[in-house]
Amino acid sequence: MKSIYIYGANGHGLVLRDIAITCGYEDVMFVDDGDNEYPSFKDIKGEKNIPMAFGVGSNATRAKLFEKVKQNGFEIVTLIHSSAIISPSAKIGAGVVVMPNVVINAKAVIGEGVILNTSCVIEHECIIEDFAHISPNVALAGAVKVGRYTHIGIGSNVIQGIIIGKNVIVGGGSMVIRNIQDNQKVVGVPARLISSTSYRGG
Repeated sequence: MKSIYIYGANGHGLVLRDIAITCGYEDVMFVDDGDNEYPSFKDIKGEKNIPMAFGVGSNATRAKLFEKVKQNGFEIVTLIHSSAIISPSAKIGAGVVVMPNVVINAKAVIGEGVILNTSCVIEHECIIEDFAHISPNVALAGAVKVGRYTHIGIGSNVIQGIIIGKNVIVGGGSMVIRNIQDNQKVVGVPARLISSTSYRGG
């Protein structure tokens, strides 16, 4: 029986469970360090023969768990839903989750621990750095760069060639037409600065 651990027993983890099943995993087990019925990482850290995926939406938390799991010798797997369309020239790092109906086009580069959420479009030559989260129905035009730990909110659009820094939050439904520097929160059509974000790592 093909087994996998999903670190994080929450709503995001439930979606990962469904994706893991479409990827052929028959025994999908949750790991969670909260006060609940699931085993903690400490409970299972000796079972390095079972690979791990991450059901954690917080970029900074996911990065910390990723490093802990990696240092303890677990295999970190990428989960790709069967409905996703991915160019053979795209590159995808470890621990990535590609949800239903995602499109990743030619020569896109996806870093480690990235979430590509339902029906987002990553156009040709985009670069998504480690532990970013691209929300449902986001569209990134060609050659967009998204920095580490950045969260692009649901339904947002980014025009071609834009550079978005690290630790950025783009509010849902925004239209990004200018570069965004590190540690900023923007929202609107067109997207405008509303505040600075706290430094979340990386």
